[in-house]
Amino acid sequence: MTDSNKLFSMAGRVALVTGAGTGMGARFARTLAGAGAKVVCAARRADKIEATAEAIRTAGGQAVAVSLDIASSDSVRSAFDAAEKAFGRVDTLINNAGQIVFSPFPQVDDNDWNNLINVNFTGNMRMSREFTNRLLAAKQGGAIVNVTSVTGIQVLRNVPAYGSIKAALNQFTRQVAADLFGTGIRCNAIAPGYFSTDMVDWYFETEQGKAEVDRLPSKRVGRVEELDGAVLLLASDAGSFINGVVLPVDAGHSVLLA
Repeated sequence: MTDSNKLFSMAGRVALVTGAGTGMGARFARTLAGAGAKVVCAARRADKIEATAEAIRTAGGQAVAVSLDIASSDSVRSAFDAAEKAFGRVDTLINNAGQIVFSPFPQVDDNDWNNLINVNFTGNMRMSREFTNRLLAAKQGGAIVNVTSVTGIQVLRNVPAYGSIKAALNQFTRQVAADLFGTGIRCNAIAPGYFSTDMVDWYFETEQGKAEVDRLPSKRVGRVEELDGAVLLLASDAGSFINGVVLPVDAGHSVLLA
């Protein structure tokens, strides 16, 4: 293994990935496992996360599926307990789980708004808090990687709740990093642009979605494997001097709209 490969190695690390059943989360789990991490695939849908874990094991990696509802503090604690029972203390947290609702501002529903806050924002806080408290008690360092969005940097119409909450998560990332200076726990975020996933592919088939893609510098949506470099950089020792950063991975989308 070359020195550069060692920097990006996740050997000896235990990574918990939320929303690991499909899309970006499943890709993050496989990428981290491929770099040597023991991976805890966490989400509500047991069949999906077990499929991800099984794919990792089939490829020669180590993975376990753990039930998790990030809207519940009890579920969060139970997930970390299960992770520790399987692999030991989690030292890498990928906060990927989230939902999206498309609705113009005047039609925003109270339930949708409150649910997105609870899952996309407070859920990430719950995960980060539990992760941090366990590492602090053990006097151990680690890495948090939040998955935000280009919509938290620039504006996409018809997602006022989602975009606003992702912007809040960007600031949360910086706040957590600042509060944890000196502990050895880093907190950064990836802000993906438009990527092909089960959650949003239908949107890119609409007229508005096609128009949005046509405005992109790349003239296409991203592929989930194009996030591999970013997640490994921020999770591994290659990013040991990177802290409090929100990294757009969007082919220049946020630059174009700046």
